[in-house]
Amino acid sequence: MRQLAPPKPFRSYADLARLLASRGLEVADPLRAERKLAQVGYYRLSGFWFPAREFVRDQNGQVALCNATLKPLRQDAFRAGSSFDSVVGLYLFDKKLRQLMLDAIERIEIHMRSVIAHEVGYHDPLAYMDMRFINPKQATNWQDRRGRQRNTWNEWQNRQTEQINRSREDCIEWHRQNQKAMPFWVVVEAWDFGTLSKYFEILKGSYQNRIAARLGISNAKVLKEWLQEINTLRNRSAHHTRIWNQVASNPVPVLSAEPYFQGLALDHNALSRLYGLISVMWFLLRQIGPGSQWLRQVADIVDTKPGLPGCTFASLGLPSEKGFPRHFFGM
Repeated sequence: MRQLAPPKPFRSYADLARLLASRGLEVADPLRAERKLAQVGYYRLSGFWFPAREFVRDQNGQVALCNATLKPLRQDAFRAGSSFDSVVGLYLFDKKLRQLMLDAIERIEIHMRSVIAHEVGYHDPLAYMDMRFINPKQATNWQDRRGRQRNTWNEWQNRQTEQINRSREDCIEWHRQNQKAMPFWVVVEAWDFGTLSKYFEILKGSYQNRIAARLGISNAKVLKEWLQEINTLRNRSAHHTRIWNQVASNPVPVLSAEPYFQGLALDHNALSRLYGLISVMWFLLRQIGPGSQWLRQVADIVDTKPGLPGCTFASLGLPSEKGFPRHFFGM
């Protein structure tokens, strides 16, 4: 086994604050910096000050790229105008965004549970246990890259069973204690967003289409991909992971014939970043609750983004550096 390089030496909070100041980060109040480093952690905050670090440049002045990730390399030194207070402000900005994303995702998740239970449970209250409602391809065995035999339907069933067994929801407890079979509209109360998203993915197309139509969506495949990306955002938000400048490996698709998306004219950068998902979730929220003020709340938060060097509105996927484009949404 290859010998591991030794870890970085331990540093006190005071040492860490001094280290940041020595690298050009303005630390106006060292004691406050020490408190924040203790509260949040050096490496969690490092993800927020990373864009403010200077680029490594070659002898021609071009930005050097990492051989492994092909992303720009950074120096330890910070760009002029970078401050610890702005880093903390960006951290709190991201926290507020995560809270708003979870608010929207909760509404979407609960509505989707209800619609799926109604549209599929109509045919059989125990349809969630019946593979006849599932795309046959999803119920056949397949082999993964490690050579393991897999079965998507069986894996989904196992996951759902675990969630039902763990659940202490009153409606589930009542059925359990009275030894009654749990109908579809009861078991969905135990589902998390991932279970919901996967069930929609493995359903037969006819059921997917009915569910999608309830949300004003003409292409069930688009809804499937939306749910997958929203689930990723949900997991990041719920686990306190930075979202404001994350780039998705799979840009969200749009309904190109839908006037709403035509008016937004979302480019690749938007569809790969938070702004694209915000636009998608607002499309869904308008179907669920037309009186929602969620987007206005999001716009208000977005416009408070701290002015830390390197931390642009484009990193959120917005079309300009003027802030949230309210006029595109009739605000």
